[in-house]
Amino acid sequence: MNVTAPSATGVRVDWGQLPEHVRRAMEARLGAPVVDAVTQRGGFSPGAAARVRLADGRRAFVKAVSAEANPGSPLLHRAEARAAATLPPTVPAPRLLAVHEDATWVALAFEDVDGRQPQVPWRAHELARVLDAMGELARTPGPADLPSVVESEGESFRGWEELLDHDCGHCRDRLDPWVRRNLASLADLAAPWGESASGDALAHGDPRADNMLLTPDGRVLFVDWPAAVRAAPWYDLVLILPSVRAQGGPDPEEVFTAHPVGRDADPDGVTATLAALTGYFVRQSLRAAPPGLPTLRPFQAALGVTALAWLRTRLGSRLP
Repeated sequence: MNVTAPSATGVRVDWGQLPEHVRRAMEARLGAPVVDAVTQRGGFSPGAAARVRLADGRRAFVKAVSAEANPGSPLLHRAEARAAATLPPTVPAPRLLAVHEDATWVALAFEDVDGRQPQVPWRAHELARVLDAMGELARTPGPADLPSVVESEGESFRGWEELLDHDCGHCRDRLDPWVRRNLASLADLAAPWGESASGDALAHGDPRADNMLLTPDGRVLFVDWPAAVRAAPWYDLVLILPSVRAQGGPDPEEVFTAHPVGRDADPDGVTATLAALTGYFVRQSLRAAPPGLPTLRPFQAALGVTALAWLRTRLGSRLP
């Protein structure tokens, strides 16, 4: 399969372009003025994302977004702040340092990490590091303050049902012929996903290459936690493999069944969850592009293709 997902790209705002009151508020919370800032281009967030150096020599990573850039993005930043505050200290993630909120803006500051994103197309040794780290994360109990996966994704994972709705006929015309022929069966297949995907393990909820950092000392740190949930230990592995495949990585089924958390998973529950995830990607890819996120829909479309191919592999001849 030759599918290439576009880079995660948001419309970035440099630190100096933030409103003065936001910059001053973050500097007050960090305890020193910012004397240097380098904008980071990766990731979908439409706003500021900068590694900053403070006057006292300390460093931080600052991200900020306004409702004017994208109405949903401040909600994600608030969710990330709540999640980051609940993560156990053993979780490989940068620590939250400061939060600023006002009527329009939400800004967060985290520890600055000496690391880089995995290279894409994926390299085998870097993927192996990430998969090992995900295995460790899967053994971490999820904090009780985090939502369950069903509470978080119960509506999002109804993509096939939405495509069956009579108001979505124009969407169905754009579907893969196999999907269009089996739409009702796919909705039925995905319906019980929550029964199997539920659990007490900590799940990042949105693992992708641009949401992790590889450090020079061999660690893998996971960043951007607004979608963190309590779920089955294998949930994050199902989520990441379509994007790995779409960014030059190996066959998802081979990786999943070889991974310790994949080997221990209930096959039917995994298939149901993968069906729900695929429906999400396909349905989202057909929506209008959200403000400030020019590559999100093409990215979701590419993941829909790879997730669908994986799902058909797992289904074999069950659907015509």
